[in-house]
This record gives sequence, C-alpha cells and structure tokens, in this order.
Amino acid sequence: MFRAILIRQAEDQSTDAAVTELSPEALPEGDVQVHIDWSTLNYKDALAITGKGAIVRHFPMVPGIDLAGVVEHSDSADWSPGDRVLVNGWGIGESHWGGLAQKARLPSKWLTRLPESLNAREAMSIGTAGYTAMLSLMALEHHGLTPDGGDVLVTGASGGVGTFAVMLLARRGYRVIAATGRTEEQDYLKTLGASDIIHRDELTSQGRPLGKARWAGVIDSVGSHTLANACAHTCEDGLVAACGLAQGMDFPATVAPFILRGVTLLGINSVTRPQAQRQKAWSRLANEIDTGALDTTTGEIGLLETISAADDLLAGRVRGRLVVNVNG
Repeated sequence: MFRAILIRQAEDQSTDAAVTELSPEALPEGDVQVHIDWSTLNYKDALAITGKGAIVRHFPMVPGIDLAGVVEHSDSADWSPGDRVLVNGWGIGESHWGGLAQKARLPSKWLTRLPESLNAREAMSIGTAGYTAMLSLMALEHHGLTPDGGDVLVTGASGGVGTFAVMLLARRGYRVIAATGRTEEQDYLKTLGASDIIHRDELTSQGRPLGKARWAGVIDSVGSHTLANACAHTCEDGLVAACGLAQGMDFPATVAPFILRGVTLLGINSVTRPQAQRQKAWSRLANEIDTGALDTTTGEIGLLETISAADDLLAGRVRGRLVVNVNG
C-alpha cells in the first residue's frame, strides 16, 4: 500500500481531495514504476486540489505535476531499478496520475535522468517552475538576447517561475527588473539578483497600445493585461517569453509592438518538450543554480499539509516554491 492525494468528483460535479491509502495495482499503465521521494505544490496542483480550475481531465486523479525518485521496476531497456529520475509535464496530475503520492507508474519516455550534482529534494526545489524559467531564458538567448542588450523584466517575480527567472538572469549577468504585488518582498527579490522593483499595478490594467520603451526582454508568467503591457513597453527588436497565465488566458493587446518595434513574442511550452531539450535545460539548471541558496526560495511540507497549503498558494501567501516530502 502507498499514500497519495486522491481527487474524486461527485455526481454534482464538485470535487474532493483527501490523502488516501492505495494499492499499487490501482496505478495507471506504464512500463516504469517509481518510488517517489519528493514532489512539489505548483499553481496547477493547487487549482486541481481546490477544484478552482479545470485542470483534471478525468477522475479519480492523483495531482502533482512534478516528481523525483528512484526506479523500482522497469520493463524498459532504457531504465533500471535504482536509477534516479525526475518527471515534469506530460500531463501528469492532469490526465495521468501525478507526483503527490509515494509511487507512480509512467511511460518510460517521460522520465528524465536526474543530473549527478542534484539530489531529489534539490530537483524538486527547482521543479517545473525552475525548468520553465530556464526554458524561457534559453528561448530568449536562442533568439539573440544578451546581458549587454538592456534590462529584462520578470513579472510575477515573487512566484515560483519568477524567483527562478530572477536568479537565473542575474547569474548570467542581466540587469533584472522584478514586478511584484508583494512590496514586502523587495529585499528578498534584491537578494536574488533583482536591480529594480516595480509594482505589478503598473502592468495589470488596460494600457496604451505602445508605451515608453523600458526593457529589452521579458519573462512573463502572468498573461492577460500584464503580458500586453510588457510587450507595449519592450524596446525595438526586443524579446518576450510568455510562460504563464496567472492573471488570465486573454491577451488584450494590439499588433503595434510587433509591427512598429519588431518585438518577438515567444511561447514557452514546458509540458511536452523532447528529452534532448529537457536534459539540456536540467543540465544548465544543475550548473547555474546555487543549490545552497535554494533554501531561501523553498518551503517544505508533508503530504498531509498539502491540501490546506493549496489555498495559501492560490491566495498569494506562498513565497517561491513548496516541496512536498511525500514520505514524511
């Protein structure tokens, strides 16, 4: 038997999440079984657990879009018992049972080998948030962004993706402008490497189609008006990486930044990246993240605390990342 958070749906379409004892026979199909050591609580997970977002595709569902652990059993030639692995994306926690459990059974092609220099807890301290921030940085640099090109804006800077975006950009030598609604976090963001802090209210309302040029690049995890305004204030030939939708899926913008300034908008899909790109991103994370600083961006909870923590995350009361000790 193993413990997991299980989300069930009632006849009236309401959902309920509870920590449940399950048999390994209940696990979904897959050719590799993993003993999970650590998982995370992400924004998507919080929406799924609380029922406040249409995240789960079918029920019952084990949430958790991240996991790290050790292979227990493998029918794949690519993996052997004892291999250290991590999984993020691929629909786990949405259409396939995810990481907020002590065991998982998964298709072998979804597994990524854990870099030697990271342990499972460190990998989950980074998780999908850090991985998405790295994919965003890689996309910006692939299209020509360099530290001497100008400032880079990070929206949602106090959240999971935002904190890692600030850290990674600053470590690469970029001058970072961090946008946040949590003014009490200014000192924290500056310790991560932010040079300037602006209040998110500058970006969250309907703005002008084209504003004063302020930054050469953007990593945006917010969407909606924030993304539109970020684009409107991007410099000529600037680059914007869109990787989240915390404010909304809408994009109330005009084509002015793209036609009049040549701004490029890059969409970041972290869910179905090929393994070569995943391994490159995780290799860079292992080399470029100061693992000693992860504790300043990471809180730890147990599986039993995760359900109540989901409300705190959605209410904006969580700084940085939450890792989940599924065996604690």
